[in-house]
Amino acid sequence: MAKPHVALEVGYDGVAVISISNPPVNALALPVIAGLKEKFDEAARRDDVKAIVLTGKGGKFSGGFDINVFQKVHETGDASLMPDVSVELVVNTIEDCRKPVVATVEGLALGGGLELALGCHARIAAPKTQLGLPELTLGVIPGFGGTQRLPRLAGLSKAIEMMLSSKPITSEEGKTLGLVDSLVPSQELLNVSRQWALDIADRRKPWIRTLHRTDKIGSLSEAREVLKAARQQAKRTAPNLPQHHACLDVIEEGLVHGGYSGVLKEAKVFKDLVLSDTAKGLVHVFFAQRATSKVPNVTDIGLKPRHIKKVAVIGGGLMGSGIATALIVGNIYVVLKEVNSDYLLKGTKTIEANIRSLVTRGKLTQDKANEALSLLKGVLDYSEFKDVDMVIEAVIESVPLKQTIFSEIEKACPPYCILATNTSTIDLNLVGEKTTSQDRIIGAHFFSPAHVMPLLEIVRSNKTSAQAILDLMAVGKQIKKVPVVVGNCTGFAVNRTFFPYTQSAHFLVNLGVDIFRIDRLIGSFGLPMGPFQLQDLAGYGVAVAVAKEFGSAFPDRTFRSPLVDLLIKNGRNGKNNGKGYYLYEKGSQPKPDPSVLPIIEESRRIANIMPNGKPINVTDQEIVEMILFPVVNEACRVLDEGVVVRASDLDISSVLGMSFPSYRGGIVFWGDLVGPKHIYSSLKKWSQAYGDFYKPSRYLEERAAKGILLSVPASSSTGSKSRL
Repeated sequence: MAKPHVALEVGYDGVAVISISNPPVNALALPVIAGLKEKFDEAARRDDVKAIVLTGKGGKFSGGFDINVFQKVHETGDASLMPDVSVELVVNTIEDCRKPVVATVEGLALGGGLELALGCHARIAAPKTQLGLPELTLGVIPGFGGTQRLPRLAGLSKAIEMMLSSKPITSEEGKTLGLVDSLVPSQELLNVSRQWALDIADRRKPWIRTLHRTDKIGSLSEAREVLKAARQQAKRTAPNLPQHHACLDVIEEGLVHGGYSGVLKEAKVFKDLVLSDTAKGLVHVFFAQRATSKVPNVTDIGLKPRHIKKVAVIGGGLMGSGIATALIVGNIYVVLKEVNSDYLLKGTKTIEANIRSLVTRGKLTQDKANEALSLLKGVLDYSEFKDVDMVIEAVIESVPLKQTIFSEIEKACPPYCILATNTSTIDLNLVGEKTTSQDRIIGAHFFSPAHVMPLLEIVRSNKTSAQAILDLMAVGKQIKKVPVVVGNCTGFAVNRTFFPYTQSAHFLVNLGVDIFRIDRLIGSFGLPMGPFQLQDLAGYGVAVAVAKEFGSAFPDRTFRSPLVDLLIKNGRNGKNNGKGYYLYEKGSQPKPDPSVLPIIEESRRIANIMPNGKPINVTDQEIVEMILFPVVNEACRVLDEGVVVRASDLDISSVLGMSFPSYRGGIVFWGDLVGPKHIYSSLKKWSQAYGDFYKPSRYLEERAAKGILLSVPASSSTGSKSRL
């Protein structure tokens, strides 16, 4: 692969064209930044150069700073690895250049790429170019002057919105805002930019240093009002994210003390934020997602994925209809099978409603929606299964039913057809026990709602073929899911890791802790809702079925709470019938239901685990830890048994499948930040006080004793029982 480099070419017109080349998106890697400095210095020195044009090779300007550098900073703890781009390159070399510089922007100019363009004296863009500053999604702020120049070009309100939302705009909107000076078709882009640069040099067009502009900002009192409103919104929508407030502080510095002062503060704050836990967590999640596409003995043995054109989905309930929706939106033909015409009609109507909601939310055009629905066919028997490439079974969690279906589809489908199950907990070997096609049996575990949630857990048994895994990974990517390959066990990786989550919450309630306090604290930690509101949402039938599976698989460390059975006995079923731990009334937010309190008291009496019959006294931090440390503990067992390829697979799965906050880096990463020693000693203390539910795993004990991080791969000498 060609090395990243920067080229300089001087034309007969006296315009030096400096071009960035680092496919696929011309990321600003360290050699590119050094090359830009060198070529700009050369162009500034040369007598045959009147003006400069900055562009990117391959139809893209630049996708921004090379994130690999962040990773190196986090590994070493050395922020000095970050180059001084803002002052040395963008201010001193580009903006203060004695020759005019015009940015030729095409394809995308994101992050540091857009910031380079903002430092130029004009910007000429091709239509439909993406312009944005998404740095806050990585826990930092724009660091090459973007916090100062974007408000001066696009206006304060729009600039704040672009930075805090991290959403790009098109060059068309950029032209309206004044961010882009001219919109030009791609084929004319370079010629127009060269002429524009010469026009600036000859004073036919204005020579504008963006950092010195104030005309778009308004008065200081108006600006402070805009900033105040933005701070209030950030407090509401991003309470645990320091980069939002830091970004607003830096913008304000430039408004009060001038652009250059703002640039200096931005550089300092950027370096502080790079080393924050938030940036470490978000950068880790970014790389964790990329790593999922590498699976040893699957993606590295020369196999090519087969094209999956037609998929049968068995069961049109909530999961089946969601899976079918995801497939047809991903341009895959679907045969939906149900047991009778009423169920089939209901399933089809659910799919149509799913598609309508995607259109309403702007995720799909009406044309694409019509196209998707034309790829769906409902059936009541197996006659359409003779040429399907894959079947996904999505019926209720019943072993005998699944076994019957698998023995039927093995006969009805072609011999190359992949036989997948969407079970969330049942062992694959049980599902396929009555078939002879063990190599084609695979788990395709979607998360509800299946057409919205981004994770696809691909479960392999020790007999599943590499080809079947590769094919399902390709389908996952086609339908815009993140496929994570995991080993086979009860609950697989995600549900297995998180089964103690709800049980811990129930344990605490039966120890006398207030339900609504638990939900509030878990919400403050960063999950979208607490465990009890989540249970209300899923319905209690799921809770009962799942508890049963885990209770029989891991009887030594499960807690059987009487509470759900009592709620069902009292005619409650959560959101489904409007009454659970919370009251659900149409058009209003869920409200804590005081009438649930006597039922909770009854549960505490039956469970009888309160020390001396009195509620325990715990701090807010202890509540969060007593709920999440057992989850980390189970994650340790999952790692020890080799259920996942790497610890980061469990991190990305916890973020995408369980909505664990991405800025905390995922469940194992967060465990490492908190520290294995602290987690181990806390669990040890609680297990002595309350029993085996909190008993630390052998893996956690070893890591805590040796001072090794949980995420460090186990050496083969530790005797891990790999399921992959």
